[in-house]
Amino acid sequence: MITTPAMPKASKRRRKTRTSNVNHRPPVIASQLKVNEIGLTPGKEHLVCPDCSTWVPITGMLGTPKLVPHHTGRAKTAEPRRCTAGSNRPVTIDVEADALRTQLIEAVPTTASRRATKVLPKPKVKPAPATSQVKPAPISAEQVSRAFRQHQQQCLACKGEAKNRNGQTLPCPDGERLAVTVLRLLRQEPKRQAVREFFARERRRFDRQYAAAAPAKRASEWAAVQVSVSDADAARKLLPHGDRPADGPSLPEEPQDVEAFHRRQAELGRHARNGGPAEGAPVQPKCANCGTTELNFVRAAAAEWCQILRRTHCGRCAGRFPAWMRTQF
Repeated sequence: MITTPAMPKASKRRRKTRTSNVNHRPPVIASQLKVNEIGLTPGKEHLVCPDCSTWVPITGMLGTPKLVPHHTGRAKTAEPRRCTAGSNRPVTIDVEADALRTQLIEAVPTTASRRATKVLPKPKVKPAPATSQVKPAPISAEQVSRAFRQHQQQCLACKGEAKNRNGQTLPCPDGERLAVTVLRLLRQEPKRQAVREFFARERRRFDRQYAAAAPAKRASEWAAVQVSVSDADAARKLLPHGDRPADGPSLPEEPQDVEAFHRRQAELGRHARNGGPAEGAPVQPKCANCGTTELNFVRAAAAEWCQILRRTHCGRCAGRFPAWMRTQF
């Protein structure tokens, strides 16, 4: 029985090693590492190996701290390459765990402020029109009268309840302005009504003119295209019944000479079964429509060539004809 050897994988990094080997490279200085590249939690000391950039436990904290032997890949993965430059490398712990934890806590808000926030799409607001494009809405005497009545109900000066130190009633400039506007609009209302009636009469007159001119305009438009329509109808009547457009050959719906047609089809089939070409046909078959040639009739039959109206057609051109007209080789 043949067994397949297991693929080697990176081993799990043990926190406590029993080897006394020490790497002779310069030690790793803890104070020179970034705050997020070292952790000094008691019993779980670890840092990022400067050579392979992987998290490695620190052993020998009570004696000579050093990095444990490790692989460059993650544990249990197919990367069993040993980090010879960083394994057993001494570590100099020149910072305290509490100070390191404080620095890490203080760096969290700073990091969060630098992190990009979620981009929210802004609502599409229609731009405001320019001052020259703003059209003032016409005001009517009824609207201003309604606003004047509401003002009188809310204004103390208009009610006569607002008085100065001498007991005199204070006037209301807003109420006076609204009253003047109401009187002006009431005085101009007959003239405005006459202008509105004039425009309404003109609009109705234009509508009657357009309605009266519509039949003549429609007749002139039809006369402009009548010549083209008549030419198209005449050209269509000249075509035989069942004829195709100019992009393909004519297709008669029924053969003109049924007996001659069946006799010719039987003759072509007999010559095709005997392996030779029909009488009057070329030795090398050639499509009568597109001019494509084939090496012999055997290859032509394999390519679905057919005889149609005593002419040879390739498989692509033969597909344009009805099935009753196609005779296989």
